Amino acid sequence: MKTNIQSLMNLISEEDKYLTNRTYTIRAYAYNTTVEELDGRINVIEDNKESFDLDFQEIEKSINNLSKLKAVLYEKNNEFKLSDGRSIQQAIVDNTNLRKLKSTLEQLLLLKSSKRRVTEVNNSYFECKTVNFDSKELMKRLEEIDQEIQKTDFEISKLNSIEFEI
Repeated sequence: MKTNIQSLMNLISEEDKYLTNRTYTIRAYAYNTTVEELDGRINVIEDNKESFDLDFQEIEKSINNLSKLKAVLYEKNNEFKLSDGRSIQQAIVDNTNLRKLKSTLEQLLLLKSSKRRVTEVNNSYFECKTVNFDSKELMKRLEEIDQEIQKTDFEISKLNSIEFEI
């Protein structure tokens, strides 16, 4: 079957949803219902053994399929390379870390210097807090990080559309 990484991720998502639904619905078949009369006779009201066994086989098949699909995804994420030589997986990790750094810089840029007057019994003074970084430099670095993330995301997107056989 011919596919690409994006389609493969969609297949994995669908298989994962199917598996989640199956693991939920199998609970309905976990019990058999019988009625035991006072004289000892047992009447089967609901026998779910066959349905349970079929669902359990489907779950196992789905887990195996999901494992195979994810193995192919991880293999391709490590096989396909960006123009700078990094694998897709490496670039994804790098972008995750860059996004964390970007968030930190955005939080730092919210900080402002302040001056507060303190009055004590026989003393009065100003307590000054000044940021110990250059906001313009942080803004510049923030823009560089943003451009790097966008560039990498674009390259990953192009690589995700390369077709391969599974």
